[in-house]
Amino acid sequence: MKRCLIILSALALLAPVSAVAQQEETYDYWQPQRDMIRRGQQAIFMCNGLFTGNRTIESVFAQELAFLSSPVGTPTGGDYVVNETRRAVAVGAPGATPVMRAAFREGIGCVILAPDQTFEDIERLPELTLPYPPGDPAATAWPEGDLIADAALPPGIDGAALEAASDWAFNRESPQQVTLSLLVVHNGRIIHERYAPGVDMTTRTRTWSTAKSLAVTLIGMLVDEGKMHLDDPLGFEWLPRARSPKADPRNAITLRHVLNMSSGLDTIDNGGLEYATGSGMSYWAGASSVRGALRQPLMREPGTNWDYENYDTLLAVYKMKQVLGDEQTYREFPRRRLLDKIGMRNTLVSTDRFGDFILSSQVYTNARDLARFGLLYLQNGVWNGERLISEEWIDFVRTPAPATVGRGSQYGGQWWLVPENRDDVPKNAYSTSGNRGQYAVVVPSHDLVIVRRGLDYGRQGFDRWGLTREVLKAIGTPTNEE
Repeated sequence: MKRCLIILSALALLAPVSAVAQQEETYDYWQPQRDMIRRGQQAIFMCNGLFTGNRTIESVFAQELAFLSSPVGTPTGGDYVVNETRRAVAVGAPGATPVMRAAFREGIGCVILAPDQTFEDIERLPELTLPYPPGDPAATAWPEGDLIADAALPPGIDGAALEAASDWAFNRESPQQVTLSLLVVHNGRIIHERYAPGVDMTTRTRTWSTAKSLAVTLIGMLVDEGKMHLDDPLGFEWLPRARSPKADPRNAITLRHVLNMSSGLDTIDNGGLEYATGSGMSYWAGASSVRGALRQPLMREPGTNWDYENYDTLLAVYKMKQVLGDEQTYREFPRRRLLDKIGMRNTLVSTDRFGDFILSSQVYTNARDLARFGLLYLQNGVWNGERLISEEWIDFVRTPAPATVGRGSQYGGQWWLVPENRDDVPKNAYSTSGNRGQYAVVVPSHDLVIVRRGLDYGRQGFDRWGLTREVLKAIGTPTNEE
């Protein structure tokens, strides 16, 4: 018997490796956090849909929540609570996955609470009660206000081609591309404005990453003043703190690197973990957006690799906060320096529960406000004779990030550029871009701004450059050879 065991053991050692069952990692170890984040997303979507956008619960489930694979409940009820008095939402029943809550805060929009917080914690969340500038927008002429004195098409505009472009945007072959609004501004005038049923010029929706272009504008103002510098290291106390902080390789990261999405920090949002960890924890689960950004390890030499990451933007915004110096100045800065200046009264810049702006995604606005923002860039940074951002800064955001050159050159400084392989639209066009189809396209050569807002879901990919091509068919020859 002993001899047989020895022989069998020897045969086992001689067996080829392929005969041994190989182990594979198939279990999603992040599933508990994904479940928590899905509830947090629903809480934020419902809260902002109801209390920031003033949409109905039916439209919220039909469109905002269509982004989720399995939302909790239905428009008629389920495991969620809508508290009209507190302007807050709770999603889920107590159990293995925490109940997630979000609450509307004045001047900011909805803020996600941590899993261990309740509605009793709402009053401790940040808010902004800064009064708006005097004047009635309804009685103030566009673009400072919303009064349109002459809605007739100006000479030279092909009305039929413009309507065809509008139909191109709204009547999509894919039912997953849902256009909410389309606004076309030519020579400073609104020449086309259209909304989906249930949406109008006051309806606020989330900008997603179009917020990044707002962030870089605010940062540019401080660069223009000499308070921030593109090629200076960020100078943070990175986390976790090293024994020799001066030797931390992340000290080489500059403002230019993060604005060009070329920090070299670890890939999170594009590594299959966007809705499990990383910036998703601050977007949807109540974690600090700043601490999460400061914890990312360096994987590549800064400036050598382009990788679209929310944390790069959040690091730039954190640097802006440090430069501004105090909480109140920081909280009021977007309103005082940009939004109030150009009539963006419908725009709310949201924060995490710690009061840090999530300017990588969490801004709520309407189509007209985004058109005003596009006009500021079309006018080379000047509004009513006052220069708000320099032409040099506009040149920076429109210059391809060095790490993209030769690989599409499709990204500048928190703005998207016409890809190298497209020849159907002017190369001087550039655009904001946000998830679910949020675009403000600026075409300097044709004195044109196009805003498309959507609630796309599932298979996305609305072609903003295709829309630009279709609108240009109505505009005619260039008005500004650049």
